[in-house]
Amino acid sequence: MLKIPKNIYEAMIKHAQKQAPIEACGYLAGIGSEVKALYEMTNADNSEEHFSFDPKEQFEAFKEASKLSLHLIACYHSHPVTPARPSQEDIRLAYDPNISYIIISLAEEIPYLKSFKIKNGEVTKEETEVL
Repeated sequence: MLKIPKNIYEAMIKHAQKQAPIEACGYLAGIGSEVKALYEMTNADNSEEHFSFDPKEQFEAFKEASKLSLHLIACYHSHPVTPARPSQEDIRLAYDPNISYIIISLAEEIPYLKSFKIKNGEVTKEETEVL
């Protein structure tokens, strides 16, 4: 179960809303399954349908998390008009089976997120708890 502090949960939702209609993206860092930090990233594709990280920003997030003795434990992105479920592209690009993949949907009146583990193309829903 991925444990997300309420302030970080709310910050992810705000990031997604601010970036709409393009997909927002970022990393969550933590210890074990407990999220401790959020790293908003720039969607280098500037796209409504997919995202990619800026490699320089990725490296900076990794360095900052390491300084705090944290690990990158989740990658998140938004779906501005579709449900919070991995697309075929999301599944294909899920290279790290050790992290969680969070999708924030803005398709409903109230935004929501779901977390997944993706390994070898197999998607498993992961429970989340907002602290």
